[in-house]
Amino acid sequence: MTLQQGLAFGLIALTIAAFIWGRFRYDLVALAALVAGLAVGVIPAEAAFDGFKSDVTVIIAAALIVSAAFARSGVIELALRRVLPLLKTERSQTPALTVIVTLLSMVTKNVGALAIMLPVALQLARRTGSAPSRLLMPMAFGAMAGGMVTLVGTAPNIIVADVRREIVGEPFGMFDYSAVGLGLTALALVFLAFGYRLLPRDRQGATSLDSALASSAYATEVSAPKDWPPGSMTVAALDESGGGEVTILARLRGGKKTTDPHGNTRVKAGDVLLVEGEQQALEAFVSRAQLKLVRSENPVNGEDARDEVSVVEAVIGRRSGLAGQTARQSELYSQHQINLLGVSRSGYTLTRPLRSTRLATGDIILLQGASKRLPDALKALDLLPLAEREVRLGSGRRRFLPAVILAVAMTLVGFGLVPVAVAFFAAAVIIVALGGLTMREAYGALDGPLLVLIAALIPVSEAIQRTGGADLIAGWLSGVFTGLPGLAAIAGVLFAAMVVTPFLNNAATVLILAPIGATLARQLGYNPDPFLMAVAVGAACDFLTPIGHQCNTLVMGPGGYRFGDYARLGAPLSLLVLIVGPPLILAVWPLG
Repeated sequence: MTLQQGLAFGLIALTIAAFIWGRFRYDLVALAALVAGLAVGVIPAEAAFDGFKSDVTVIIAAALIVSAAFARSGVIELALRRVLPLLKTERSQTPALTVIVTLLSMVTKNVGALAIMLPVALQLARRTGSAPSRLLMPMAFGAMAGGMVTLVGTAPNIIVADVRREIVGEPFGMFDYSAVGLGLTALALVFLAFGYRLLPRDRQGATSLDSALASSAYATEVSAPKDWPPGSMTVAALDESGGGEVTILARLRGGKKTTDPHGNTRVKAGDVLLVEGEQQALEAFVSRAQLKLVRSENPVNGEDARDEVSVVEAVIGRRSGLAGQTARQSELYSQHQINLLGVSRSGYTLTRPLRSTRLATGDIILLQGASKRLPDALKALDLLPLAEREVRLGSGRRRFLPAVILAVAMTLVGFGLVPVAVAFFAAAVIIVALGGLTMREAYGALDGPLLVLIAALIPVSEAIQRTGGADLIAGWLSGVFTGLPGLAAIAGVLFAAMVVTPFLNNAATVLILAPIGATLARQLGYNPDPFLMAVAVGAACDFLTPIGHQCNTLVMGPGGYRFGDYARLGAPLSLLVLIVGPPLILAVWPLG
């Protein structure tokens, strides 16, 4: 072992130890490792920032934006509208929700797919009395399994594809993972459909600040547009479209108000409805029923075309000039160019039109305005802004645009017409340009710590190859596996990735193990593809701890899970993957 190899191994060992210790953030550890590698000379200065310009980083960033737009579009809620009411017990809920998340993770990043369905699952559990702890972990495991099926489903697949490009000159394609991924995903779904019973039912999920704020019921006004088909909708039908989470308090027609209208009341074009519900439920209701928020004021415009429209929540303080005034009297638009979208008052149901509702101290109000003007307006009105969270009511959304653009991008990549990085970068730009997301939402969708982690670790992992360390390790391993069947070598690589990932990070695992696996294949005289596939599968199947994969971390709080709960369900599933995975990989990707 040379000095440079020893330094490279020491750098990797210290990095892994810091990851396992968990005292510092993953991205900070990766950045520190990059600086240390530069300091000791195992990373040349000209290669220090290769990770930040790598196709891997671009693809993951673009996939995050596309996934966020897909989640925000509401197309999933529309597709599940008639399915969810049929799921009455956890016996049907767990398999159904797991299958849905798994299918979504095949076309979007798996963390994004889980984030789309997590609120749906919690809402369904609350409505039917099911235990969230029996629903959420199977969904997380399904998301990870589904991510194995396509190139963009999970970060390890993208990284492994790039490693293959460096070794054989051509990366894995969009659907090269599908044969192995579909087989293991089917295995996981069958197991999870019954294995969820291994999970405890008595775990109490933590209530996040966002969830606590979301429990506020807002009253707002919506109108039937001019092209509303006459006699096509009743109050009862609208109630049904709200899923029982939106209450129609009154109907306003021709200056006359009907409080608590009968279910058979027909809603006509131009009718105004006073409705109440949580802001997310209201946003889904308005979109689903094709209604429009009432804004009698002029449209909100920023100071220039670059100023975006935002919706914020604020509390009326004791010294606010709004206390005791109606929206009409306060002249919110004429004085501050903002619109009042909704009012929430604890313990009291509002039945008057918003413009004539007298506001009171302690009311929570939804205000819409240009992003640059809102802070000054809040200060001038002595309003207390609530903790920052996403508020979609009144922001509009493009329902089918992200799905269509995503389908086109995947088709172009699947037929080899456009490189993956170019296709997904273009898809992200087009979605933002056409209004699927605002620039602020696009930036918010980027997972900064993940992108920095990957970009910083790429040159660190390359140090192992550059110094010959990968050849050295592969030489040791080849001595172990020489004379044994190739299946044993594939199983060993898969096992190593599965063991390391729960305590490291799936992206970091692939960056370190993929070059070693490819070098081992070359020294044993085998095709590197099955070894790279084994690394990708092992890194994707992180079923043992809550810290190795974002999907597991995402459900830990809402599900009320403890560290050891993951092994209850994850250990037998990991064993199944370890048994079935190697022969399945070799059936699709032969050694010769």
